Amino acid sequence: MKQFSSDKEAADALAQAYKNLTREISKVIIGQDEVVRLVLTAVFSQGHCLLVGVPGLAKTLLIQTIASSLDLSFNRIQFTPDLMPSDIVGSETMDQSRNFQFVKGPIFANIILADEINRTPPKTQAALLESMQEYSVTVAGQKYELNRPFFVLATQNPIEQEGTYPLPEAQLDRFMFNILLDYPSFDSELQIVKNTTSDVSYRLPTILHADEITAFQHLVRRVPVVDNVIEYAVKLVHQTRPNTTMGAAQASQYLEWGAGPRASQHLIVGAKCNALLNGKYSPDIEDVQAVALPILRHRIVRNFKAEAEGITVEKIIKDLL
Repeated sequence: MKQFSSDKEAADALAQAYKNLTREISKVIIGQDEVVRLVLTAVFSQGHCLLVGVPGLAKTLLIQTIASSLDLSFNRIQFTPDLMPSDIVGSETMDQSRNFQFVKGPIFANIILADEINRTPPKTQAALLESMQEYSVTVAGQKYELNRPFFVLATQNPIEQEGTYPLPEAQLDRFMFNILLDYPSFDSELQIVKNTTSDVSYRLPTILHADEITAFQHLVRRVPVVDNVIEYAVKLVHQTRPNTTMGAAQASQYLEWGAGPRASQHLIVGAKCNALLNGKYSPDIEDVQAVALPILRHRIVRNFKAEAEGITVEKIIKDLL
């Protein structure tokens, strides 16, 4: 890995690597520029992502493409109603010498694609909790450290679909971003069909390695932030809390409960990363706003009045911004 003489030089290298990544990924993933931006922001911020959308919007292909361009080990776990926690973290088996031996599950990789995570019951969903927070798994009282860097990129079908189990709030809070994927535009879909119905395949070059990603993650944490930006982020989160001294009128009117302190932390780390990816050395309020929607979307819960009046979570957040 190249050694940088200063954090400024490293920041310039991160901005250039991001440009190279988005250019290469866009050759495979068409018309999802905003989704790619947010997933890469989460990668460099040491965060996990939840991608929500109907089947067939290339959620799985997107994650596989990003993994291949980052030279990271990648495992895909297909979540089904009969999946057991041991199918994810691994289990103890008896070897020929009649000794117990731990066989690692697919969780032991740099990037985990948790495909259709809400198709499996809560017991199995919870198997991811420790790994997402502590970067380790515990089996039979023994703790096993996971490979770093480590990301869970989960896909989820809309809750209204049959055979889905809503993720508990505690697990939703572990995800830095909740990213909504919409249908592609007409022009984008034309290009997708042309690319995917021919015999030509595109192989992505490796742009970053694991040690470089880890170094950039530490760089993001070292980015200085002025107090007024931190105050804006914390105030924004406080405004989402209904019936509190700093809660906004919309929150008290339309929300059951608001975001917790983890949202404030993610807003600042996400703003730091967003600034670096755009060639800036310190974030401003615009950088906080650039990551606010996917960070707050899954952390606030509407009340019955909001649902009855058709007030969306996105509208409430945009009004607060």
